[in-house]
Amino acid sequence: VQLQACGGGLVQAGGSLRLSCAASGRTLSRYTMSWFRQAPGKEREFVAAIRWSGHTYYGDSVKGRFSISRDNAKNTVYLQMSSLKPDDTAVYYCAAATGVIVSAITSRAAYHYWGQGTQVTVSS
Repeated sequence: VQLQACGGGLVQAGGSLRLSCAASGRTLSRYTMSWFRQAPGKEREFVAAIRWSGHTYYGDSVKGRFSISRDNAKNTVYLQMSSLKPDDTAVYYCAAATGVIVSAITSRAAYHYWGQGTQVTVSS
């Protein structure tokens, strides 16, 4: 599975961005799809996930501001980010895996496939 993330950019605090992650090589309808992010000098952290069933999960720092969705027909997952803050500045990565149990959904180790990352910069 190859994942291609895009949609990052520079935005002012309070603004919005939508990230996309398109997959090729495999149909993703049965995969758990997630977004992680990594800021300079920090570990990669969980942002959001969506299971094949449509259930969604969010990191505490983005709840109520970010929304993850998927379009299985387009083999694409999205991350709608609103009310952005400077602390949201990071490289955002999409990831995919099968057989992820709920208790492991926030763990980087659970994911087999990763995209190349897209930079999001939020200015104050």
